[in-house]
Amino acid sequence: MALTLETMNALNGATKGAPGGAKAGDAAGAGQGTSETFLKLLVTQMQNQDPLNPMDNAQVTSQIAQINTVTGIQTLNTTMGQLASQFTQLQALQGVSLVGRHIVLEGSTMAVAGGRGEGAFALAGAADAVKVEVLDGSGRVVDTLALGALSAGQHDFEWPAGKQPDGSYRFRVSATAGAATVGATPLVVDQVQAVSLVGSRLVLDTLNSGPVDYAAVRAVN
Repeated sequence: MALTLETMNALNGATKGAPGGAKAGDAAGAGQGTSETFLKLLVTQMQNQDPLNPMDNAQVTSQIAQINTVTGIQTLNTTMGQLASQFTQLQALQGVSLVGRHIVLEGSTMAVAGGRGEGAFALAGAADAVKVEVLDGSGRVVDTLALGALSAGQHDFEWPAGKQPDGSYRFRVSATAGAATVGATPLVVDQVQAVSLVGSRLVLDTLNSGPVDYAAVRAVN
């Protein structure tokens, strides 16, 4: 019987199916066990080969190369799993430092408290005229901010609500350069209340936007 890569994969699967084989700490032992099993089978095969038709060196070398490949892949998978776990833990530690900080997310909601609201937006290019319209819960425009000419990139703004009550509002941004429209992406400024891990994802619990993925954060203020 020739020891093919398919044979080694079957041996590898059998090793993983053994009790405790799925543990990351046992991965190296599983790989060593597969190698030892291969060598035992190879020696047995050579001892019982047909003297008139022995295995040639190329066949033996090929089989050894195959087990080395399987073992190398097992070791690489173990190493990558350990690195991924360490990265997740490091990300969680970094996330703790965001508690109490203000972050910028893509969105058009604006919370007004104490007669003051704040928001942000990103311009795709320089604009001659930028306008922010504030809308109440019914979609009615309650105020308009003329911000003039602005460069490309992110810009923050504050809205003095005046006689408007505190609560949740929305805003929309329009920008032009001459007769051309400039792309404007509305951004939400929110505060991080807590952080948590959901699987391998770092989730930020925010004051107004609820749970958001860390990957959705555009900036930290």
